[in-house]
Amino acid sequence: MKVIIINGPNLNLLGTREKDIYGNERFEDYMEKLKSTFTEMTLEYYQSNVEGELINKFHEVGFSYDGIVFNGGGYTHTSVAISDAIAAIKTPVVEVHISNIHAREEFRHLSLITKECAGLITGFGMKGYDMALGYLKGN
Repeated sequence: MKVIIINGPNLNLLGTREKDIYGNERFEDYMEKLKSTFTEMTLEYYQSNVEGELINKFHEVGFSYDGIVFNGGGYTHTSVAISDAIAAIKTPVVEVHISNIHAREEFRHLSLITKECAGLITGFGMKGYDMALGYLKGN
């Protein structure tokens, strides 16, 4: 089973930015833990701060991979184009957010991508990625 985790803008700063919200662990380090836990999966990781690059990645993997775990960061609330890209592909996408987007500023309560995703996991910290992979593994 081939799965990619795609993280959007500012998630390259995990471990250094707003530790009270996002924790103090770098995603690259967490990714190693995921690989050791989900050994039956081929896991890849991609991160970009650029909307078009994220869309290109969905187009690249969205017809050949078995699953996508996506944290759109701030684009979650603003990008019709990313929502359209998810709608256009066949690979199931699980939306993940480290913080609880519904417990934060009101503009974060709306996700433009959720309706195109298999599900939404929000507010469980990095553990949300484990939960998404567990869903894809069992689906």
